[in-house]
Amino acid sequence: MIGISELRLLKPNTYVNRSGQSISALAKYFAIPTSKILLIHDELDLAVGKVRLKYGGGHAGHNGIRDTIKALGTQDFWRLRVGIDKPVHKDRMLDYVLGRPSASDSIAIGYAIDISIAHLPHIVAGDFNQVMNELHRT
Repeated sequence: MIGISELRLLKPNTYVNRSGQSISALAKYFAIPTSKILLIHDELDLAVGKVRLKYGGGHAGHNGIRDTIKALGTQDFWRLRVGIDKPVHKDRMLDYVLGRPSASDSIAIGYAIDISIAHLPHIVAGDFNQVMNELHRT
């Protein structure tokens, strides 16, 4: 519970490219509308440690989001995007995404997670514009 809101947290045990199956199953079981789903994921198109909130949109090549869109049958859900930046060499993308971050990147990602947790009560309360304004000015 956060405030008066009941939450369901899911950490899929599937591969990331099949995570939509778990998300869809949880949403169906608890009758959660897609507009109430918040998917937290890594984002190559954001600098490491940046956090952004958005509603809807495409998958931008992210296999977990692609599968989630397919499993839910819609793009209309919230996303909390945590920046991990891109590798210097694009041919090392898979190792970069699946590997351990550098020490400095790990600190920045940890900070981004702390910021995300601090904003969670406002997200749950539906104060999306406030959260976006605060997150997007940094």
